[in-house]
Amino acid sequence: MANFNPLQTWFNSLGLDRSGHPTLKLSLNLIRESFMQARRAVEPDLPQLAEVSNLTIGPESHRLNSRLYVPMAAEQNAGPGILFFHGGGFVLGDLDSHDVICRRLADSARCRLLAIDYRRAPTHKFPAAHDDAMMAWTWLLEHGETIGFKPEKLAVAGDSAGGNLAAFLAQQTLKRGLQAPAFQLLLYPLLQFSDIRTKPRRWQEGGMFLSPQLFDYFRDAYVADPADRMDERVSPLFAALDNFRALCPAHLVLCGWDPLKDEGFAYADKLAAHGIAVTVREHADMVHGFMNLTGVSTSARDAIREAGLKIAAAFGTHSKP
Repeated sequence: MANFNPLQTWFNSLGLDRSGHPTLKLSLNLIRESFMQARRAVEPDLPQLAEVSNLTIGPESHRLNSRLYVPMAAEQNAGPGILFFHGGGFVLGDLDSHDVICRRLADSARCRLLAIDYRRAPTHKFPAAHDDAMMAWTWLLEHGETIGFKPEKLAVAGDSAGGNLAAFLAQQTLKRGLQAPAFQLLLYPLLQFSDIRTKPRRWQEGGMFLSPQLFDYFRDAYVADPADRMDERVSPLFAALDNFRALCPAHLVLCGWDPLKDEGFAYADKLAAHGIAVTVREHADMVHGFMNLTGVSTSARDAIREAGLKIAAAFGTHSKP
């Protein structure tokens, strides 16, 4: 698994300058298409859902594309649901790149899932994606019942940068006096956007997708001002301790060969130290981004199912017929 790298073509298209930073040899659109091609696969066992539909949410002045996933086992009336944010370093990824993850997660959690197509860098800098995440959350609180979501039974979830947005919502909704999520599912989350170069790494932690060079590229594309790298919105690991009190239960999925693993364990420790119910599942031989490899990895499929069952257990949907 560690030697299989379908994203190498995409990474090579960036090139490296003398300091080891990516340089854009291709247009950003072509890079994104290469990223999509590397993750696209045919999966004959992909779950059949009751509904998959595209929606536009938000006020007229700030509309966002989204995609609703309704599994066969979802409640007929409004019930528990998941607000999901895709990964990609705030630069890559969209509704299509994470479509398979969302289908599998909704199916195993047995509840509706709404995926958000937030604004991406470098066109839209920090805090654009975070503002979009908060807007999506407040929209779901106000209008969720119209598409089958119970406001008091909402989970936030996401992988990598999407996990950052999920953790951000769990913290900031409480801080702003809003109704907070009931559960947070963080898949190999990006929990600090300052630096990963200064800590020791094994060679495997160059990763399927995240190297120090790419980390720097994504960070600089989204966080234009270096002073913002420690902002608690984009680096929730470094938030004030008060931000960790009364947070909702959490489940973190971490990878043994991931440069973000240590931050994940540190975040779980902070939650536990404040009495928050938290569980961690480490996939010791997996790399960052492995859940996008369901087309070639049964382990990735099993991992998504296992993560979805954590939400099902939290909401009691696992015991329903």
